[in-house]
Amino acid sequence: MEHDSGYVAVVRELERLVSTRPPGAALPSMRELQQRFQVSSLTVQRALSTLATRGLLVTRPGRGTFTATHRAPSRAGDSAWQTLALGSRPNLTAHLEELLAPTPPDLLPLASAFLDEGLQPLGLLAAAAARAARRPHGWSRPPVDGLEELRSYLADELGPSYRADNVLVTAGGQAALAAACRYLAVPGDPIVLEAPTYIGALAAARGAGLVAVPVPADQHGVLPDVLADALARSRARLVYLQPRHANPTGATLAADRRQAVLHAVQRAGAFLVEDDWVRGLDLDGPTPAPLAASDQDGHVVYIRSLTKPVAAGLRVAALVARGPALTRLRRGRITDDLFVAPVLQHAALDVLTAPGWNRHLTGLRRALRQRRDSLVAALRTDLPECQLHLVPAGGVHLWLRLPEGADETATVNAAHQHGVAVSPGRSYFPAEPPGPYLRLSYAAAAPATLLDAVTRLARAIHQTAGRSVKGDGRRS
Repeated sequence: MEHDSGYVAVVRELERLVSTRPPGAALPSMRELQQRFQVSSLTVQRALSTLATRGLLVTRPGRGTFTATHRAPSRAGDSAWQTLALGSRPNLTAHLEELLAPTPPDLLPLASAFLDEGLQPLGLLAAAAARAARRPHGWSRPPVDGLEELRSYLADELGPSYRADNVLVTAGGQAALAAACRYLAVPGDPIVLEAPTYIGALAAARGAGLVAVPVPADQHGVLPDVLADALARSRARLVYLQPRHANPTGATLAADRRQAVLHAVQRAGAFLVEDDWVRGLDLDGPTPAPLAASDQDGHVVYIRSLTKPVAAGLRVAALVARGPALTRLRRGRITDDLFVAPVLQHAALDVLTAPGWNRHLTGLRRALRQRRDSLVAALRTDLPECQLHLVPAGGVHLWLRLPEGADETATVNAAHQHGVAVSPGRSYFPAEPPGPYLRLSYAAAAPATLLDAVTRLARAIHQTAGRSVKGDGRRS
């Protein structure tokens, strides 16, 4: 992403452009704006979102962006004074903001990890939400830990050693992760993470003032010996892992490493935050139970999100812990947001216990398996020079290494110019990446769209590779 000064300049130019056009007029396409301002499409997208928030623009999916039909006359406020009041602080969530920004209508969505509407259980959600809204106490204050029935359901998933009392209901997995980083460590403490890892984990760690200690992982997850060494050297007391279908690599922790990872954490007297972000999305048969199911002494703090197999708007998750850690997390949670709306909790439980839930999961896994296989086949055909990290046994992502010497940023920008949104690999590393990567997601695009997207991506990669070759045949 360009520096904030570039973003501000684009906002100002767009404001001038909007002021010269009548209400309801179409704006140039994303690619035209990117070429006009000589910035990435992500910066243009961010600027458009800002003007839409101000009521100056309206985005119509599949059609484009238009000036607002009704613009309320108002004096443009001057918030420059806030710069001095706020002081200097780095943008800790820039990459996460990019990832969460809506995909522009003229781009094919290979960056989005959320299910498209065709895969969401919209009927189950609508019925569950309607029933939840009609409940006599649906809008009353719930227990701060969450509804007893929902917590019992989530505890039962982990096995007989967990009870409802071990579960805190949070407003999504990111909220649970942020709470774990804030309340299980103090600013300046180290946190051990895989490299690469989930962007939201990096943002949560940085937001809590923690120092990232990256450890490498392979196709079978984190290496126990390397993890133990990192814990010993850094004296970290907090570890973050995704043992099942890790984002972005898709790796699942091998069965013969599970106990060794737990022992390394136990010997270090540390907490392991286990992020089970895609529970239920095993595409090639069941995977091992969560590490939390094998933990008796409270080393594992478990996060179970309900968002990925349902819909982005169902921001409900479980944060599961034992002992004093649970007490600290509970107290911290209260200061964050008091509780999760009971209507949302009732709706989530209704969906999970509906007769059609298992049928939805079966169909969803089948559809995602087809999409994964289509994307893998297209990449192997059109981009044999790129290397897939692995074919994941679940989840929604592929991790693609670009050819040696490829310019990742130029490739991402070229992909946008060719009409494809992809996620740059550098965003997933807490330090310098070992090479150029892209994360490609198959959750938000149908198989035919995926094939078209790979064709366009191949053109973009070949275009940038051609630009990096000098006239004498040597690479620049």
